[in-house]
Amino acid sequence: MTHTALDAALSAAEEPSHDCPLCPRLVAYRLKNRAAEPEWFNAPVPSFGLRDARLLIVGLAPGVSGANRTGRPFTGDFAGQLLYGTLAKFGFSHGTFAARPDDGLTLADCRITNAVRCVPPENRPTPEEARTCNVFLRAQIESMRQLRVIVALGKIAHDATLRALALKPAQFRFGHCVRHKVRDGLTLFDSYHCSRYNTNTGKLTTAMFEAVFADVRTILG
Repeated sequence: MTHTALDAALSAAEEPSHDCPLCPRLVAYRLKNRAAEPEWFNAPVPSFGLRDARLLIVGLAPGVSGANRTGRPFTGDFAGQLLYGTLAKFGFSHGTFAARPDDGLTLADCRITNAVRCVPPENRPTPEEARTCNVFLRAQIESMRQLRVIVALGKIAHDATLRALALKPAQFRFGHCVRHKVRDGLTLFDSYHCSRYNTNTGKLTTAMFEAVFADVRTILG
C-alpha cells in the first residue's frame, strides 16, 4: 500500500461518514438540525490538525451552535475562545482564531478531536453513544505514531480515552491537572472542560486551564 493510500485508509477508519448511522438518537437529532438550519454543517465533526502531532486534545462532543454549525472542533462557541487562546499562548497554534473554519488558524504539533463526533441533545451523549463512537477515537490514537501527550477535557473524554487505550477508567482517577502514565512514552493529562458553565461557576479559571498546558509544554519541550 502506498503512503497516500495508507493515509486514506487511516482517515476512513478515524472519521465517521457524513451520514454515520451508528447512533439512532444522534441521527434523529442531526436530521432535526438539518431541517431547522440547512446551512449549518450538521454532521459528525472531523478532527482538526495533523496526524503526526505529539499532542492530542479530546473534547466531549460538538456544541449545537458551535462545531455542529461550523464543522471544526471548538469553533463557534465560548469553549473555543479559551481553548484556542491557550493553545496560541503555549505555541500550539499559528494565526488568529476568529471562531470560523476559514479564519486561517493552523495547529502546531497538536490535533483536536471529540469523544463523540455528533452533537447530542442537551450537550450530553449517553454512555452507549460514547461507547459506540469510541471506535473512531481508538483508530485516531493508534494512527498518531508520534503521539506523546493526550489532554482529556472532562471526565467523559477521560473515560473515552482510557477505553480507546483498552484501559479501565477505574484505575485512573479523573482530576484537574492530574497526569497519568498510560503507556511507555504516552501521558494522559486531565482538565475540567473549558465550557462557559465551568468558567462562569469558577470551577475552571483561565489560570487553571493554562496550568495544564504549561505542564504539557514541559513534556514536549
